[in-house]
Amino acid sequence: MSETGQSVQSRSLTARLSPLLITAACLLGANGLAMTMIAVRARAEGLPDASIGLLGSLYFAGLIAGVVLTPFLIARAGHIRVFAALASISAIAIMAIAFTPAGWPWMVARFVSGVGSCGTVMVLESWLNSIASNTSRGRILSVYRIVDLAAVMGGQFMLPAFGASGSDILMVLAVLFCFAVVPISLAREGNPSIPQAKVINPMMLWRVSPVAMVGIFTIGLTNGAFRMVGPIYAESIGLGLETVAAFIAIWVLAGAIFQYPAGWISDRLDRRLVLIGFTVGAGLACLFIARSMTQSELFLGVFLFGGFALPLYSLSAAHANDHAEPGQFVDVAAGLMLAFGSGAMIGPFIASLLMGIFGPAAFFVYTATLHLALVLFIIVRMSRREAVPADQRRRFVWLLRTSPMIYRLARGEKTGDEGPSPK
Repeated sequence: MSETGQSVQSRSLTARLSPLLITAACLLGANGLAMTMIAVRARAEGLPDASIGLLGSLYFAGLIAGVVLTPFLIARAGHIRVFAALASISAIAIMAIAFTPAGWPWMVARFVSGVGSCGTVMVLESWLNSIASNTSRGRILSVYRIVDLAAVMGGQFMLPAFGASGSDILMVLAVLFCFAVVPISLAREGNPSIPQAKVINPMMLWRVSPVAMVGIFTIGLTNGAFRMVGPIYAESIGLGLETVAAFIAIWVLAGAIFQYPAGWISDRLDRRLVLIGFTVGAGLACLFIARSMTQSELFLGVFLFGGFALPLYSLSAAHANDHAEPGQFVDVAAGLMLAFGSGAMIGPFIASLLMGIFGPAAFFVYTATLHLALVLFIIVRMSRREAVPADQRRRFVWLLRTSPMIYRLARGEKTGDEGPSPK
């Protein structure tokens, strides 16, 4: 292809992607900021730790509901209408926090927010996948990851800028959700193919890989809990809003930095050994945080925790895909989302209860204990199943925990290409 032709093609891809990536930045940044803001705001309102944990649990329950419901909604109304409706509902749910008392009304709002979050991202990732070709797929996925990382990290620092109390931060979030509708509504892209709706079979993932299923469930218990309970922990030890924002942002950044070495090593060794190594690292980092005496030690600990804990999702997914048949890949992705969401529904509530009873340090003792239990389970499974030969392992892919559609983008599978897709 000539340089002129390549330039035209590049400009065309950039023009097609730009509206979707602007929309992604608004959605992902708003959702990431809302998780931290709700925890800090609820604590300022005097909600007990257990109730704050339940806010996180219900958000992840909404995510699971969104995975199941969104394909049915798309089949009924189409992508753009579903996106506009769910983005609007997300804005309404976040603004409801300003007009309702802290407690059960907030919990309903967070469940609705979870449904809206998953649904809008599923639609967005369907569009990204429809644009991607074999030659552009890697670039699109990489840029999308960068947008996710930058939006979630940058969004955290809106918290000290606008404060967690009052209506300003809620209006900012509502504006972000509403603005996300504009680029995608005015884009020239046609609707992607409608995904076929199907009930998820959780036992399918267990049959493919018990290690992956238990690993992802444990990650939900720990990482899901950290997103809601982490800000509470940071505030309970005396950190201000600026430091709380940095605390969460460092965790996210470290996870991104450690993804590449995790993938590089796991493509060359038995992935279960790499899983054990990173799980042990995450557990030790938790214990280090629990005994941290200075802010420098705390930030070092959370950096190590994010670095070792966040790649565990992609490592577990890669291990599951090593054992999956070609037609099972999207089923596996949906099963992973269900396993993660199930753990994340339980984790924040348990962690917050333990913090309320035993104090802030109990949170990281809880996460360290779960990581140890996962290590023991992997060791038992290694004695019962041989490692996948190196030439049969599938390439590690850094997956975002957004929706099953991200796996279509990573694997190069178009909607409707391989039979029913579970949602």
